[in-house]
Amino acid sequence: MAIEFYMSFFFIHVVFGLAEKNNLVNDSEELLSQIHDLKRKYDDLLSKYSDMSTKYSEMSTKYSELSTKYCDISMKYSNISKNGVFVRWGRKDCPLDNERELVYSGFGAGSWHDHRGAAAEFVCLPRDPNLTTKFTSSRAFMFGAEYDSTDFGHQNGDDMPCVVCRRKRQSSVLMIPGKSSCYSGWKEQYHGYLAAGHYNSQAATQYICLDEHPDVLTAGRRNDNGKWVYPVIAVCGSLACPPYHNNMYLTCVVCTK
Repeated sequence: MAIEFYMSFFFIHVVFGLAEKNNLVNDSEELLSQIHDLKRKYDDLLSKYSDMSTKYSEMSTKYSELSTKYCDISMKYSNISKNGVFVRWGRKDCPLDNERELVYSGFGAGSWHDHRGAAAEFVCLPRDPNLTTKFTSSRAFMFGAEYDSTDFGHQNGDDMPCVVCRRKRQSSVLMIPGKSSCYSGWKEQYHGYLAAGHYNSQAATQYICLDEHPDVLTAGRRNDNGKWVYPVIAVCGSLACPPYHNNMYLTCVVCTK
């Protein structure tokens, strides 16, 4: 009887041991399956991270290239924006210092003073033109500019020179009519007399700032008319007087900032 009891107990113990072992085997297999699954996920994440790292590196390179191009463009824009170009009417030379340079010296010119369809502005023509014979149609005209009075210290008919100058470190150019000096914060390039065409001519003109000490072109002393240049006087009425005064001539100044 005791032997049977012990045999039964041993049998039960073996059965439960086997069951427990089977459970452990099953648990181990499940655990291994989970570990393999996690490893696959880790490998996927590692692969995605590697792809993203490569893309980030490419984007970083492109950003660096764009940043370099932006710096180049910004520097070029800065250089362009800091260059002030102006015309010094009545002179062959630019103000001399390290901040200004000559672009070209030329001839004051424009439309005939009495043409009804004349262009309004004065232009500064270069001394080394590039011309063409391409066209055969109707045309506009370009004439030299002349002092048509002795008011500027030269003979009637003397031709007016001009020069294009560049201020290396300034960005804004302003001609102020009626002033002989610049306002605070601006630098003077030159000053002189406000000038325009004759009031009774048919052609329109613009106001220009003629240098205080105007030159003449050496070979331009014949009175051919062309684009006339006269000093400008104030006319009281709609123009406030004072501060302006009737029949007094206006000065001018070219400033940069």
